[in-house]
Amino acid sequence: MLQLANLCYICNIVALINCILVEPSNNSNSLEAKKLSKSYGSNKAIDNLSFSVNDGEIYCLLGQNGAGKTTTISIFLGLIQPTSGEALINGISVNNKDIISKHIAYIPEVVQLYGNLTGKENLDFFSRLAGEKHSQSKLNEYLIHVGLPEKVIGQPLENYSKGMRQKVGIAIALSKKTSFILMDEPTSGLDPKATEEFAQICKTLSQNGTGIFMATHDIFNAVNIGDRIGIMKEGGIVHESNTTDITAQELQKLYLKTI
Repeated sequence: MLQLANLCYICNIVALINCILVEPSNNSNSLEAKKLSKSYGSNKAIDNLSFSVNDGEIYCLLGQNGAGKTTTISIFLGLIQPTSGEALINGISVNNKDIISKHIAYIPEVVQLYGNLTGKENLDFFSRLAGEKHSQSKLNEYLIHVGLPEKVIGQPLENYSKGMRQKVGIAIALSKKTSFILMDEPTSGLDPKATEEFAQICKTLSQNGTGIFMATHDIFNAVNIGDRIGIMKEGGIVHESNTTDITAQELQKLYLKTI
């Protein structure tokens, strides 16, 4: 019999997966913030924030700790309510929980999975919690698609590197046919090889029509991955640029000057 703590943990996982279950429509999708603000007393975590992300677009949001990146993601996940403004998916407010459940997936800095289960067992387990059931061959297909080596698919996750865990997290999102993936510092702690592999996965997702909103500190990876980049300071975007219009070196200088 499961202990109460384990039951609570599973309930929390079920709630999160229900929040990120995705079933995209055939129409054009968009994720948009309109004059979004969030205050805690006199402290403004987000201040009049506006941006948009379209189908197949990768938007990278740069900023120091405390700039408001994670708060922004939390609002789109429906975990906290904005003080004012709107967070929209396909023009519909995220206050409508159904719109979140149909179009949003989330990959945090540290993907919390079960270390005693294999990569495939984790994918199967979390997919089933979300109401999805895939064949063994389909589970393998998802994991191989995101670049997980076949030889580790049947190994316990406790033997995986952080990069491998991230790939399992992406596979879980893919198994739900994600329209948008929100990522919070996904390359933090990854070695250069794993970071490059992660970049290639993101580019493939983008080419297949998945929109990505990524909060990151990694300037060079943002230029490598992103289509557009925003620099966030004190809860607002103070500079926005297409990655075709700026080099990593130029962005670094601008970022250091801006913050």
